Amino acid sequence: MFPNQVLPTPILPLIAFVAMVLLMALAWRRQRFTKNAGIVDLIWAGSLGLMAVGYAVFADGWGPRRTLVAVLAGLWSARLTWHLFRRVTSEAEDGRYAILRERWAENFESWTFWFFQAQAVLAVLLSLTYLVLCAATETGWRVQDGLAVLVWLVALGGESLADRQLHAWRRNPANRGRTCRTGLWAFSRHPNYFFEWLNWLVFPVLGLGLAWGWSLWLAPALMLFLVLKVTGIPPTEEQSLRSRGDDYRDYQRTTNAFFPGPSRSAAGQPRTS
Repeated sequence: MFPNQVLPTPILPLIAFVAMVLLMALAWRRQRFTKNAGIVDLIWAGSLGLMAVGYAVFADGWGPRRTLVAVLAGLWSARLTWHLFRRVTSEAEDGRYAILRERWAENFESWTFWFFQAQAVLAVLLSLTYLVLCAATETGWRVQDGLAVLVWLVALGGESLADRQLHAWRRNPANRGRTCRTGLWAFSRHPNYFFEWLNWLVFPVLGLGLAWGWSLWLAPALMLFLVLKVTGIPPTEEQSLRSRGDDYRDYQRTTNAFFPGPSRSAAGQPRTS
């Protein structure tokens, strides 16, 4: 269990913001030499876990809940950070950033700097979800706490499985230029995004009945918008269409984009095989 509060609660996100701005500036400088902007995803994922643990240590809410938030957010962050670290250090730059590098041309470095800083702001805003829970003084375990842990297990397990299935598919040379349609990828074109988003539902469930708990629903709402409309599915699918063409177009016609569901035939009917 974490000790009592050491720093005033309002100053915690301010410290996190300053740290994130500096960290993303260093990450941007590094990508100028490595030519791999994917480091922004790595830093974003890792920083969220660190902020959750930091809030748990220094906030003044009920100790067992702070510990639970640190464990749930920390383990999710650690898994995703390790997964992204392996990708960034062993694979070519993510196609999303390769497209931006081509599109922005000579303005890529300046635009990327501000993109990295925007990710710093987003991370701090999302981290307030953890702070609300860590500052909540209500005591005692409740049914919704167990439900939140169950959702977390499904989210972490699903995202891990989706990543492993895609990694195994890509390792097979026979699958080069073809779309993964096995396992969870038969039910959603982006099961990894879906289960990552599901993780953000864990904390509003934990917040049910707590002061300011209603505000925690803003995080999954924001993440859903970003995944569906901005930095998630749109650029990923643009790159997939470039690299896999008609094979991916068929995948789009027969498989849900985000929420898992049965595959469809080209005529829109569920497949029987």
